[in-house]
Amino acid sequence: MSLFNVYPLYDITPVSAKDVYVYDDKGLEFLDLYGGHAVISIGHSHPKYVAAISDQVSKLGFYSNAIQNPMQVELADKLEALSGCKDYQLFLCNSGAEANENALKLASFHNGKKKILAFRNSFHGRTSAAVAATDNPKIVAPINAQQKVDFVDLGDLDVVETILKQNDTCAVIVECIQGVGGLDQSTTEFYKGLETLCKQYNTALIADEVQSGFGRTGDFFAFQKHNITPDIISIAKGMGNGFPVGGILIHPSIEASFGLLGTTFGGNHLACAATLSVLNVLEEEKLMENVKNMSNYFQEKAKTLPNLKSIKGRGLMIGLEFDFPITDLRKKLIFEHHIFTGSAKNPNLLRILPPLTIQKKHIDLFFEATCKVLKTL
Repeated sequence: MSLFNVYPLYDITPVSAKDVYVYDDKGLEFLDLYGGHAVISIGHSHPKYVAAISDQVSKLGFYSNAIQNPMQVELADKLEALSGCKDYQLFLCNSGAEANENALKLASFHNGKKKILAFRNSFHGRTSAAVAATDNPKIVAPINAQQKVDFVDLGDLDVVETILKQNDTCAVIVECIQGVGGLDQSTTEFYKGLETLCKQYNTALIADEVQSGFGRTGDFFAFQKHNITPDIISIAKGMGNGFPVGGILIHPSIEASFGLLGTTFGGNHLACAATLSVLNVLEEEKLMENVKNMSNYFQEKAKTLPNLKSIKGRGLMIGLEFDFPITDLRKKLIFEHHIFTGSAKNPNLLRILPPLTIQKKHIDLFFEATCKVLKTL
């Protein structure tokens, strides 16, 4: 049986990894500055992560959500303590797309409305309503397009209010720092204005923290810089450090009832063990402090690059925008210097999403290699 061909693949086969390095089947060492789409948060094969999953799978890997699972309660309490999101409720699922699906569904249940407001260059997933709210028509099938979504320029409160006044929008979903779209972000004034409008027009505000959450920006969540209180927060990627985990944090103003949401695998014992180990390492190793320090160092080094148009993003969610397409730059970094980086919808933007354990010496390697490549382009 052949694989369904959905991705163009680089001819690299990883077989092991440790901290910020990945090793292929030929014994080559690659510096990972992309973290598998921002998934690797506490570093590849962190010993506490490996121990937590290994210990849990030796006892119980999975059982139904129809029975008690105290690990979910422990996880919810730990997440509340570290994130500062007091009194929210936690629903666990398996991925970022699934988190956003549940967020949108819950918003519609809550206020009885059915349209979505999203922003241009957004990316919220590849499933049903989540892909309809993603600003990329190429990945939206006709069955998804039945969902009614209004796309607005990030930062345009006037158009947002014009739409919300019509009283049929169940949710505004926003990435405070856009991921796939190209690391664009707006102002605190905009995000606070968005919160005010959502409250005024009985619309749920969903903060998509799938890529930016779990310390990647230096705050636990990206929205916290703007001092807003979303109704729902979607999470995934870095929360499991590679184990498939997702979830939503739900404001206490939204009441639970049986049947609203459900999942088979969400919140299973292994997922809880993985996420708890991530939270513990984030706290014990002060990784959010490291994010801020390494981000400052990275951005100072970046200012010396030739042909650099702008530096986007925050923390270790960084975009380097050049005045030319970065396809060849990225290929040379991979195949000549063995460094993984990422691309974006913006063809001139190189995305940097390393493990939060990265150190100055790794950043130095990247800039040495990048300067060499730029001289050859």
